[in-house]
Amino acid sequence: MRLTTKGRFAVTAMIDLALRCAEGPVTLAGIADRQKISLSYLEQLFGKLRRFELVSSVRGPGGGYALARDMASITVADIIAAVDEPLDATSCGGKENCKDEHRCMTHELWTNLNRRMYEYLHSVTLANLVEQQRAKAAQVSVLHDERSGASAKGVIQATA
Repeated sequence: MRLTTKGRFAVTAMIDLALRCAEGPVTLAGIADRQKISLSYLEQLFGKLRRFELVSSVRGPGGGYALARDMASITVADIIAAVDEPLDATSCGGKENCKDEHRCMTHELWTNLNRRMYEYLHSVTLANLVEQQRAKAAQVSVLHDERSGASAKGVIQATA
């Protein structure tokens, strides 16, 4: 059991979209370039995200994609489900025929892990992820400003 690139790329692309959608529709080409994801792959993913009504498309010049719902109401579980990402730790797919058509000894363990994974991914919203990215960007900006300020002070002191 592991999250494949389909789920990872879908979540990454949705964060990228959410970070920029206030400025208008976001192009898949822009997301592809920024996130280093194949444009054709993104087209497939966004077709699925659109069918699940997580994104909407805007046609024509200046077109692209926008969020179809408020980012606080979109969970990581929604995104992963939309792109058909299986999140199942059981070897039987939940059918309870793990070992010789019977339930294996560890079936309950993996079923509980599935439930907890889903609960966690359902508790994390796109808004949470966007806020984390904005906080990181602000932190980097402050560090850059502090370093620039220290460099400028050194130049001023050296010329005085």
